[in-house]
Amino acid sequence: MIKSRSDYLAYLEADRLALGRNGRGPLFLIQDPIWYFQRLLRKIEFYQNCRTTIPWWPLRMWVKYRFKCARLLLGLNIPPNVIGPGLLLAHEGPILIHDRAKIGHHLTMNIGVVIGIGRQDDDVPLIGNHVTIEPGAKIFGGVSIADWTHIGANAVVNKSVTEVGMIIAGVPARVIKPSPLYLEAKDSGLA
Repeated sequence: MIKSRSDYLAYLEADRLALGRNGRGPLFLIQDPIWYFQRLLRKIEFYQNCRTTIPWWPLRMWVKYRFKCARLLLGLNIPPNVIGPGLLLAHEGPILIHDRAKIGHHLTMNIGVVIGIGRQDDDVPLIGNHVTIEPGAKIFGGVSIADWTHIGANAVVNKSVTEVGMIIAGVPARVIKPSPLYLEAKDSGLA
């Protein structure tokens, strides 16, 4: 969660590197929609968490308005303060994340992903670091997803995955095999 201006800048830099963008970024939505949206996401997190006094309200409302417009145009229903730094959105299009879900850093997410609550309001997903979610995957309920997990396309995850570095797929999702990305990271000392 962004707690200071230095956190805000660190989140922006991690997102920029994850997306592979260079420079500051686009000023308008049509130039680079994903990077524009992610910059607004981090900016609204910064203003909601750090700039709460009355003099900041007009600017905060303006940023919130721009963020909501970008959300509607791109179909990205990603609430603030849910995802850690290093977010990589592969495509614009429908993505839905519950506002109480907790997701770690370096998340790669594709189109059509739904991360929602279970039958009770307390059941929200907890997703670890360095997770990749392929197109159409659904994650429901109070599940925990371990670090370095790769969730396959159209998988429905309704049970926790506690083993680090696994590929899971299917309906309902089950462990398939160890992730090659995790094995590479483990060999190079990154994991």
